[in-house]
Amino acid sequence: MRNDNSPPPPESGSSIDPDRPWFTRRATLVVGVAALAPATLAGWVLTQAFAGTGSDGPSRSTPLSSSHAPLSPGQRDAKPGSVPSESTSPSASQSTTAAAPAPAPAKGPLTGKTVVVDPGHNAGNFEHTDEIDQQVDIGTGRKECDTTGTTTNAGYKEADFTLDVSRRLRTALEAQGAKVVLTHQADRPWGPCITERARIGNEAKADAVVSVHADGVSAGSRGFHVILPAKVKGGAADTAKIVGPSRELGERIVGNFARTTGSAPANYLGSGTGLVVRDDLGGLNLSTQPKVFIECGNMRDAKDAAQLTSPEWRQKAAQGIADGIVGFLGG
Repeated sequence: MRNDNSPPPPESGSSIDPDRPWFTRRATLVVGVAALAPATLAGWVLTQAFAGTGSDGPSRSTPLSSSHAPLSPGQRDAKPGSVPSESTSPSASQSTTAAAPAPAPAKGPLTGKTVVVDPGHNAGNFEHTDEIDQQVDIGTGRKECDTTGTTTNAGYKEADFTLDVSRRLRTALEAQGAKVVLTHQADRPWGPCITERARIGNEAKADAVVSVHADGVSAGSRGFHVILPAKVKGGAADTAKIVGPSRELGERIVGNFARTTGSAPANYLGSGTGLVVRDDLGGLNLSTQPKVFIECGNMRDAKDAAQLTSPEWRQKAAQGIADGIVGFLGG
């Protein structure tokens, strides 16, 4: 921007004497403009008068500016001459952005079914042994609220393994349309107790419940097995109605788990069937819904441990369990 107190630059090709003082030329220009001003004003007045009577002209009741309209808080606070921001402009305040709709649940063979997945143990149990040593009633007697679970020789915790497989299993089941409930996600310092784990499945009225585990026996003992509930009646335990369907669920999981992971049924129990019946597990005794445990391998055996610590193998394990559940539920 040029300073009005500085002389204007000389005009190239001008016939005006460059030695003539600049203010003389400005005075001449001012006089000319002043002579034109009255005529221009008169023409503008006539134009407004005729425009007001035309159908295309603005109505007399329509204000020519918004200077008398109520101001928004943002406009009242704006500095004179400033442009309103998007947050204070009428168009911005009136426009709304439609929220993206939530993705619809997947449709599949398990649509309408509820599956409860129980990640065995909790890594925090190691720091809360007093709490998990509390005795609870499991129908056939009393037992610890929970245990720490086992580890590989290198220190990989069973609780970390079970949670990872359970989350992968949830994803696989949801893709088939199932509603999946996890008994916990390591979002608590310890537990839950075996009584609470059973209650979560019961209250969800689950069509199937699977508790995910890994064994911790001597090296050389390899393979997986599925634990089925025995027929138990005592205290809060009564498994009569779930023994049959739980066996069917277990058999489905055994076949699919072996096929998907390439693992063999345990060589140290179950006579090669991959199935074991027990009456000393509160999670099974207290369940009113079809339920099994799966011991996916032996963490104390080097060869099994190599599989259990592999993310790729854990994905296969989750898929094998999921396929068994789908088969059981009629998918």
